[in-house]
Amino acid sequence: MKRKRHFTLEQDLARLWEKMRCREISKEDRTKLVTEALQKMKGKIHEIAGSHISSRVLQTCVKHCSQDERDAVFEELRPHFLGLAYNAAGFISALHGHVAPLLRHMVGSVVVEHAYELASATKKQELLLELYSTELKLFKDLVSLNESRLLDVMSKLSLQKGSVLRHMASVVQPILEKGIVDHSIIHRLLLEYFSIADQSSVTDIIQQLSSPLLVRMIGTKDGAKIGILCVKYGNAKERKKIIKGLKGHVDKTAYHQYGCMVLVCILSVVDDTKLITKVIIRELQPILKELVFNKNGRHLFLQLLHPNGSRYFSPQELASLNSSIPSLSLKDQSEVSSQTEISEVSLSDKESKEDIEVAADEPNKDKTSVDDPDLAESGKKDPYVRRQELLIKSGLAENLLDICIENAGELLRSNFGKEVLYEVATGGFGGILHPGLDDKINSLHEAIASLAAESKSEDSQEEHVFENFHSNRTIRKLILDCPNFGSTLWEKALKGKSELWAHGHSCKVISVFLESPDSKLQKLAKKELQPLVDSGILKNLKPKEVATK
Repeated sequence: MKRKRHFTLEQDLARLWEKMRCREISKEDRTKLVTEALQKMKGKIHEIAGSHISSRVLQTCVKHCSQDERDAVFEELRPHFLGLAYNAAGFISALHGHVAPLLRHMVGSVVVEHAYELASATKKQELLLELYSTELKLFKDLVSLNESRLLDVMSKLSLQKGSVLRHMASVVQPILEKGIVDHSIIHRLLLEYFSIADQSSVTDIIQQLSSPLLVRMIGTKDGAKIGILCVKYGNAKERKKIIKGLKGHVDKTAYHQYGCMVLVCILSVVDDTKLITKVIIRELQPILKELVFNKNGRHLFLQLLHPNGSRYFSPQELASLNSSIPSLSLKDQSEVSSQTEISEVSLSDKESKEDIEVAADEPNKDKTSVDDPDLAESGKKDPYVRRQELLIKSGLAENLLDICIENAGELLRSNFGKEVLYEVATGGFGGILHPGLDDKINSLHEAIASLAAESKSEDSQEEHVFENFHSNRTIRKLILDCPNFGSTLWEKALKGKSELWAHGHSCKVISVFLESPDSKLQKLAKKELQPLVDSGILKNLKPKEVATK
């Protein structure tokens, strides 16, 4: 009563609320109760609106009151609207101590997530920290930390690992049991939990998430990382559930900035290529052309054509694909051991015995997990064989070639499409498309050469492929990396016409022939190009210059 200024009023309002929200109550009786409640709140509405109990009573009253009564509430709150709008930080601070219970509630979790999205980095951290341990939940002064990683927070505050794990498990499990997995704050919480949890706890979470639930998570950056980790460390049965759960959502996921990386991971590690073909590739087939031109969609094909290419994937994307769970990963065992030692040193006398037992058991569990065939970071199948089955056997590569042949000009001039075209035209990394699709690859070379053979026209609305920024660079790379294409291009588009293209931006294409690592291609063009070099019309680039242009 001393702590709450309107304690007695809240008790009265709560009793009225229990009556007015009953379904069986008549409209007349509810109206009387609403009027009585509003009379009791009059003059104090702005003070009690933030109360967990009174705010609910107010909402029910506004829902069922008359228009005059609703207007009166509005007028009483009007002077405080601006202050409420500006006080986001104050609202977020007011959530302290209540974040975990709210996240377990379907409506409350939406409120926390909205606050989390609007919050600054510091306030985000405040909301997260109380989910890590009882101490951080109870003592608000402890949450003012610069550290963002849970391991760093534990080290700075000398938190007991066993205690942190128990608290986080008590927060995480009810949330997952209720299926509240859409929010980014929960995704961040799960990632931090994975960073310290033992093998048994992590595999339990992966088992729970390996279902259609995962589709609802991969729309955020951290949610996609969770999805990738579930694919990498899930067993064959769990991977199958994840893939089946994506059915009907593959197209939207492929276009998504973060979701597409989960699909990339599936293509990279899952051995059941028949299931991938049936569920994922089948849904991609009708939208292949759109995906080839799409910034995110192209990643699926580039991963199969040139796995983990730093030219196509950002460092952050590659890092997410290479992310790991310490307790399940062989390469992280030494780090886990060192963290355990640090935790043991900082234990208090009172709790040390219990927590040392928890920490000591974990490395032993971790060692066994590394040898568990169901807990692998990649499949057992040879990666090259997997790529062949997904590209060649599924018919995907042939369809990609058809799209490239039909849309060669548009792809060459496209910022993103040109990359897929380049990989297809060169046969992919390791010659994955050779020799089965050589005929179609040669047809693609012919299609590009035919575009290049078109005369330069000032009236044309489109730049010639030798002069367009994107197509010029792609053709130069193809000449250097694919001698077969270079000879086709020379014979069909440049032989006898090289002087015409030796000026302006197109001269870079001509110069590349002299720097080709293939001696036959050099010899083919040298007779016609050397006089242009001798006369100073054409600059003979050094190999280093070619590589940087």
